[in-house]
Amino acid sequence: MSRGFEAVKISEHVYWVGAIDWKLRNFHGYETSRGSTYNAFLIIADRVTLIDAVKPNFYDEMMDRISSVIDPSQIDIIVSNHAEMDHSGSLPRLIDEVKPSKIVASAKGVQALYEHFRWDVNVETVKTGDTLDIGTGTLKFIETRMIHWPDSMFAFFDKDNILFSNDAFGMHLATGERFADEISPYILDYEAAKYYANIILHLSPMVKRLLETLPTYNLDIKMIAPDHGPVWREDINFILERYSKWVEQKPTDKAVIVYDTMWESTSKMAAAVADGLVSAGAHVKILPLDGVHRSDVITEVLDAGALIVGSPTINNQIYPTVADVMNYLKGLKPKNLIGASFGSYGWSGEAVKHLDEILEEMGVELVSPGTRIKYVPSDDNLVTMRELGVTIGKKLALLK
Repeated sequence: MSRGFEAVKISEHVYWVGAIDWKLRNFHGYETSRGSTYNAFLIIADRVTLIDAVKPNFYDEMMDRISSVIDPSQIDIIVSNHAEMDHSGSLPRLIDEVKPSKIVASAKGVQALYEHFRWDVNVETVKTGDTLDIGTGTLKFIETRMIHWPDSMFAFFDKDNILFSNDAFGMHLATGERFADEISPYILDYEAAKYYANIILHLSPMVKRLLETLPTYNLDIKMIAPDHGPVWREDINFILERYSKWVEQKPTDKAVIVYDTMWESTSKMAAAVADGLVSAGAHVKILPLDGVHRSDVITEVLDAGALIVGSPTINNQIYPTVADVMNYLKGLKPKNLIGASFGSYGWSGEAVKHLDEILEEMGVELVSPGTRIKYVPSDDNLVTMRELGVTIGKKLALLK
């Protein structure tokens, strides 16, 4: 019997039985300022099926929701679309309690589950094109390797035309609303972009391939149910169109300036660059790292055409906050950017050289060698910085 949490019916045969994490603020270094959900889905069929699970500490909440619909012991099949612990962490306890007759995962999923739990549990392997008859409808599986783990896969339920997409098409967003059309489009747009930028961006080639091949499976998709965030129903094109745009990473006239400063000299340089960009017609986003998180930086870079980075030199190195952001950006592999570096220094000034090296490793086309200015910039120095902004802005205009 449920002890307070209720399932939410999302279609004729399917219930949402996941958990809402209102407190989550950090997910692998990604700032989740609006929390998250861990979505699990219960299919009421001749063979009752659970799609994915939740983090271990949300096990009771999930079981309460399941109990509001059926006795959990009626669960016959568990589908693990992804072995990451926010979806699989409660599986050992769940399996021990409900004793399902069948557990399925991709080949890589079977391996990953074993390597997580070192268990003696029989998990059957399914691959792309395999189907599973659950009595009231059929599940069809599609492997989606590296979106975003090697084991990731989709499951499509043909009776209600639902694509259970795991970590694709989701977002970190704690909300009482279960459907995307119940939430502000502004919030959806921002949180979906932030999720893509921080989780999926570096896997864009695989996403593009998926978007190209998905129609060949002839799935009549009426609803997309990801494992984080709201469920998409009549508005599924909202998220599909955005993924189609984000995989291309076409440059725009937006320039992102990210920097930190010790004694405001690098800050003055950033402001001058920004003024030059604006005068050339570019859209500018300045992100001072004393108040901006790395995950917000990559979100802004997602739809930008230029990345301009500023850092003072400390101990012959890049300033720590800037180094952190550059390491993060490099791993997420943004494409099709032009850029430049700049910074103030006292006696050695290596930070700008290091930034140029990182930008080149990232494939950013440098508009000019990095600009470094000793101590406090003069008026002439600031004119030079403004001219750099103008140059970048004019080049962005040609890329549109």
